[in-house]
Amino acid sequence: MEQLAEWVRKRDRVLVMGVLNVTPDSFYDGGKHATVSDAVGHALAMVEEGADIVDVGGASSRPGAYPVGVDEELERVGPVIEGIRARSDVAISVDTTWAAVARAAIASGAGMVNDISALRFDPDLASVVAEMGVFAVLMHMQGDPQSMQVSPSYANPVGEIRSFLKERLQAAVEAGISGERLIVDPGIGFGKRLAHNLAILRNLSEFTSLGAPLLVGVSRKGFLGEILDLPPSERLEGTIAVNAIAVACGADILRVHDVKEGRRTADVAHRLRSDAT
Repeated sequence: MEQLAEWVRKRDRVLVMGVLNVTPDSFYDGGKHATVSDAVGHALAMVEEGADIVDVGGASSRPGAYPVGVDEELERVGPVIEGIRARSDVAISVDTTWAAVARAAIASGAGMVNDISALRFDPDLASVVAEMGVFAVLMHMQGDPQSMQVSPSYANPVGEIRSFLKERLQAAVEAGISGERLIVDPGIGFGKRLAHNLAILRNLSEFTSLGAPLLVGVSRKGFLGEILDLPPSERLEGTIAVNAIAVACGADILRVHDVKEGRRTADVAHRLRSDAT
């Protein structure tokens, strides 16, 4: 976690967060890392490819996904986080909305909670993050995974999402979480149509102006499939294109399935920014 704190102070490079879903039903990699050994091995491979953070998730948040109970989610992520920490000092994030899962994951070595609900679904999660002094990603989502893509609607998507994230940052600080440990994510694909996702990506400066590090996660998502008319397995080039633009426009963290490509994209695109050294 100290490496993350140091990075926040400098913000001199773009971080790459590697996705590690230990789930049977995630939209792209569900079931690929079914055993603890496979999952830990994949995490270590991502570290070798340049991942700064490994994001471990035990419940799918794809459109239409049903929630997973606390016990089942703990069974999925706990041994994997323990295994990664035993073999690497990489920063570990737990992708969860449950306070109990977050607490156990932090005790096992996670230093970040990546919450798609921005601390709204479980009223105890904010206090766990504050008490244990870890980082938190606050993501925007309209609705929940079961309903979010049924009929998403906005009058002003960029303005509404920015206002939401500003409010959640304030709520997190009021709950006792250090502002220096908060990260925002506009939630590409979470309760958004293609036009909404494109509006967000064209206006990333509206989110960087909030002051918190900005995480962007577009990896192989459905809006790329709409543009390219291709399945998730063939969306790598589209992911690279959007990630490059996102970094050039101010993204601080890329959440990706393909770490090697994400790392190289981030390093090149960052040099195009006016704040690059």
